[in-house]
Amino acid sequence: MNKVGEFEELRPLLFSIAYRILGSVSEAEDAVQEAWLRFDGSAAVPTSVKAFLSTTVTRISIDVLRSARMRREEYVGPWFPEPLLSDPYQDPARSAELADSVSMAALLLLERLSPLERSVFVLREVFGFGFDDIASAVGRSEPACRQLLVRARRHMRTGRPRFEADRQKREELARRFFDALREGDVSGLRDLLATDVQMVGDGGGKAPQLARAVAGAENVTRLLASVFPLLARIDVTFEPHEVNAQPGAVFRDRDGKVLHTLVLDVLDGRIQTIRTVINPDKLGHLGPVADAWTVSDEVKRVRRRMR
Repeated sequence: MNKVGEFEELRPLLFSIAYRILGSVSEAEDAVQEAWLRFDGSAAVPTSVKAFLSTTVTRISIDVLRSARMRREEYVGPWFPEPLLSDPYQDPARSAELADSVSMAALLLLERLSPLERSVFVLREVFGFGFDDIASAVGRSEPACRQLLVRARRHMRTGRPRFEADRQKREELARRFFDALREGDVSGLRDLLATDVQMVGDGGGKAPQLARAVAGAENVTRLLASVFPLLARIDVTFEPHEVNAQPGAVFRDRDGKVLHTLVLDVLDGRIQTIRTVINPDKLGHLGPVADAWTVSDEVKRVRRRMR
């Protein structure tokens, strides 16, 4: 197999590693492309192409993450990862770990880790790399990597997200939620929400967003029941879609442009958290992006006419 073929065969794995380290589709794609350029420009023939490319994309991702951390600290409002509709890397033997590790909740938890801890955790716990390859990838000794993993595991244990284990139950509850949302069924919505449910949005200061998290079943129900009927009146539609391996949806304006994504965390037969990403900078990989400010202004006009 030539270089192009070898690289393309490994591209899904490389992207999945980079995305979990970076939490950004666009940055992960750039990291993979840079890994290709280095591979293509190298005259040496690696003993293991997989090890070489995994090491390369990990090192690139660590450098990008270090420079991104300050930007995230200065971010306006809550920071969420860029929504991912499908993970290109599939491994039936590790499907559960792969799905949970790409969830919004897990990626937010990974933000607590240093770039090295995060990379070691992703390579070992998610993809099952040996410590020899991990040491090469992060430029540390094997004992040092084992210590990094111990610290990472400790951080992750304190807030490890839990999800409904039965995927079919998750999908059924999500279907009922979106049906109730579409029909404006207030009591139906309330019955699906955990008592302490939270709804949080990421606009990054570049789109209308919640001033703060909305907490409690009554408050979240009231918000959903007041906003989504107005969106429907101006022809905003949504299509249920898995987002970051969890039940979710993509919302579009009347022209079919992406307005925002929504994802649900489900546990014990109830929705625990609702997260929306409306920052236009995080939606471009999903297609043309709507002007959320224009949509917001139109919603306000409709609300005034209804009074």
